Amino acid sequence: MNTAARNHDAPQEPALETLVGDWEYFPDLAEKWDIPVTRVHNMVGEGRLLAAKVGERQARAVPTLFLTESGPLESLKGTLSVLQDAGFTDEQAIRWLFTEDETLPGRPVDVLREGRKTEIRRRAQALAW
Repeated sequence: MNTAARNHDAPQEPALETLVGDWEYFPDLAEKWDIPVTRVHNMVGEGRLLAAKVGERQARAVPTLFLTESGPLESLKGTLSVLQDAGFTDEQAIRWLFTEDETLPGRPVDVLREGRKTEIRRRAQALAW
């Protein structure tokens, strides 16, 4: 089957930017946390946050739900590590965290924000098998 036919039959995933909704750009995040913007870049590099290029200018930004008033959501780092170990790219990890799961119910990111990181990490580990 040719690629066009396969793509026509496959359900379209929403754009990552649309799926996530609210994003925080690196300079705004640095200002909010009163840190240098290079520190935000380091947090992404260290696996404490995930970012994607969004908006008209395709500037790097972090999903707002990954953030607290004082820094990255604490339960995020270990979860991102498990997803990375399962072979997820940054975009795939963001998409998985923001996609509704009827068995939760809700989205994994919402469950993380509720403090139920063990459940989400268990599910993320199962993805690797």
